[in-house]
Amino acid sequence: MTTRQDKMEAFGRLLDVMDRLRAECPWDREQTNESLRANTIEEVHELSDAILSGASEEIKKELGDVLLHIVFYSKIGEEQGAYDVASVCHALCDKLIYRHPHIYGSAEAGDSDSVIRNWEQLKQKEKGGNKTALSGVPSSLPSMIKAYRIQDKARGLGFDWEERREVWAKVREELAELEEALEAKDEDAAEAEWGDLFFGLINAARLYKINPDNALERTNQKFIRRFGYVEARATAEGRQLRDMTLAEMDALWDEAKAKGL
Repeated sequence: MTTRQDKMEAFGRLLDVMDRLRAECPWDREQTNESLRANTIEEVHELSDAILSGASEEIKKELGDVLLHIVFYSKIGEEQGAYDVASVCHALCDKLIYRHPHIYGSAEAGDSDSVIRNWEQLKQKEKGGNKTALSGVPSSLPSMIKAYRIQDKARGLGFDWEERREVWAKVREELAELEEALEAKDEDAAEAEWGDLFFGLINAARLYKINPDNALERTNQKFIRRFGYVEARATAEGRQLRDMTLAEMDALWDEAKAKGL
């Protein structure tokens, strides 16, 4: 079992390594917040892939890469006299303590919904905090994740369906409006209605406690596996997919499905 002392020593070792790399490695010495940004985004996506794979060793590796970037940014801040890893950690701890008054204060929160409502309300009160409830959602987030976060933040302030089953009427309404726009061949309206339908489906997933991004990626991976099987079977028969009929490809797809792919 790793002790608290072991963990502190491991983190201290990482800081020592970062200090030396920053001082002696030409590449590390040249990096700035701006130059690291794209790499950081890539590392977070690689961590996401590892989490979806469920492979513990890969998760551990990618967590290390993300942690390296946190330490790297903190080192740059220290050199600029703006912040260091200690002030980053203390600021985080202060925020967590402030936003968990049911743990560190006298507030009550009997369930996770109450915790989220308290979190968002306290966030609005903070000096220098977001001017509006939704301004804290990063504009660069992928659209599906952004929609989920927007809806989740609105929920934190009480703007949500009273009964989750009510969302399906909205989804059906949006689907009907999309069909009307498509029938009218109004491309602009159709695009807008597609967006509304997606937003409604994401909302439904959230209400039923299903992460829509995870759900879609699960289907993406399933399609890749099954389509890969179709390609492999066709190749084994000395055929090209482009020369096969849809019925023939469907038959191979059903084989893949039957195999649990």
